[in-house]
Amino acid sequence: MNYKTTHGARNVAVIERNWLGGGNTGRNTTAIRSNYFYLESTALYDLSLRLYEKLGRELNYNIMLSQRGMMQIVSSPGEMEMAARMVNAMQVNGVSAELLDLAEVKRRVPIFNYAPDARYPVYGAIFQARAGVARHDAVAWGYARAADRLGVDIIQQCDVQEFLVEGGRCVGVATSKGEIRADRVGMAVAGSSGALAAKAGFRLPITSYTLQACVSEPVKPIFDTVLVSPMTGTYVSQSDKGEMVIGGGLDRVPSYGQRGNLPQLETVLSGLLEMFPIFRQLRLLRQWGGTVDVTPDSSPIFGESPLPGLFINGGWGTGGFKGIPAGGTVFAHLLATGGHHEISRPFDLSRFRSGHMIDEAAGAGIAH
Repeated sequence: MNYKTTHGARNVAVIERNWLGGGNTGRNTTAIRSNYFYLESTALYDLSLRLYEKLGRELNYNIMLSQRGMMQIVSSPGEMEMAARMVNAMQVNGVSAELLDLAEVKRRVPIFNYAPDARYPVYGAIFQARAGVARHDAVAWGYARAADRLGVDIIQQCDVQEFLVEGGRCVGVATSKGEIRADRVGMAVAGSSGALAAKAGFRLPITSYTLQACVSEPVKPIFDTVLVSPMTGTYVSQSDKGEMVIGGGLDRVPSYGQRGNLPQLETVLSGLLEMFPIFRQLRLLRQWGGTVDVTPDSSPIFGESPLPGLFINGGWGTGGFKGIPAGGTVFAHLLATGGHHEISRPFDLSRFRSGHMIDEAAGAGIAH
């Protein structure tokens, strides 16, 4: 994103409270996909996926992109009807997707629990072949190196303390290392959008939660896709090092904690073992939590804030990593021109007043 902000703009500074890649970029499960229902979301996330597909060459940095596909398991006849609706919507919107039957799911994921007494039977799956994973640290470092070469000042260990306001307009920020003035100020702080908005004097329709993830000890290659089960609320993929990367739903209580609570972790791991009993002997290697900013319609926010001169890129929920290339592109357009890119316009903050929301929670089942 920082690299993209240089397009059409000069004298760009990026302020990072901690260290490069130390925020949610370094705390996610690296999945990238564009399997959304509404046309507005498809335009945003599929642009991001297309940009990811050429990002390694563009940055001359190996981001370890692996398009191994994402499979969303279907566990009842009623869900199969909704899955067909979802696949049709994606295809109509120009995004490739397949509806797999049980035999095809068994062929692709033979280690799943297909026992007659399985708690969640398998009827089929939604499959997006272009989805997959990318190395999160490499994405951050590749972008940072490219931005640095374009003259961007990346200032780490620098905390924004307040926004400078003159004549009712944001004209810069006061930081722990001094003041920085700018014609336009951008706020892209996944996990702290509400806290920074409060410093600027307004409220956002955002609730922040902890989202946990964990990885197992490494094992030999056994699993070559990204699999999510809406019924168990668990998703899993295998890293290039052999670890099983495991994630699930949000912690129920709003929080800025970055560790999460044990009951939610137990729920996620229970779901994993329902799907893959053979993982029962795996030992966890590490666990972590990140803070996600969730909006009422589970879609991000782009646009000028209630404080003129201050622009927002936030509210991504769990979609921030997969949305980085497109988010950076449309946010760069906002900062360089002061106006919306055609893709970011539907995601303006004003949709919460007009009611023109993009409700992916209802459309694609993206709960966060």
